[in-house]
Amino acid sequence: MKRTRTIKTIKIDADKCTGCRACEVICAAYHAEPKYSIVNPARSRIQVFRCETADIYVPIRAGKYTEVECIGRNVIVINGKEYGECSFCRQACPSRDLFHEPDSKLPLECDMCGEPMPEGGPMCVQWCETEALTYEEKEIEEEVEEEEEETEVVEVL
Repeated sequence: MKRTRTIKTIKIDADKCTGCRACEVICAAYHAEPKYSIVNPARSRIQVFRCETADIYVPIRAGKYTEVECIGRNVIVINGKEYGECSFCRQACPSRDLFHEPDSKLPLECDMCGEPMPEGGPMCVQWCETEALTYEEKEIEEEVEEEEEETEVVEVL
């Protein structure tokens, strides 16, 4: 049997990012309790990695929490400048403060503004004036095994 599943994602085009950080501001405000009551970009589920000398800005969305420190130590070269692998990592992990709530240190994860999602898509996408962030939905069909019909057993005493 086939079923259709919707994959929701925020596509990032780093070439369009100007480093304005509007995505960080609206994310932090939207997730504040109550909504829009405080703006602290450290509480944002999206952070803009920047290298101002090379004029490079890359928005990174918070991913799942991992309890172990990454063992990957690859180097990424952009325009001749070397960056550590952690620079572009989405994980909240014990080895760095990025994507942790500043007061409680609880990990943060991008939830695309929750369910139901705001009309028009995630707030960071709506506030991105350069369209560096775009929301996409893709339908995919996948095979699933048919589940056997469950029979109800009734015990009579």
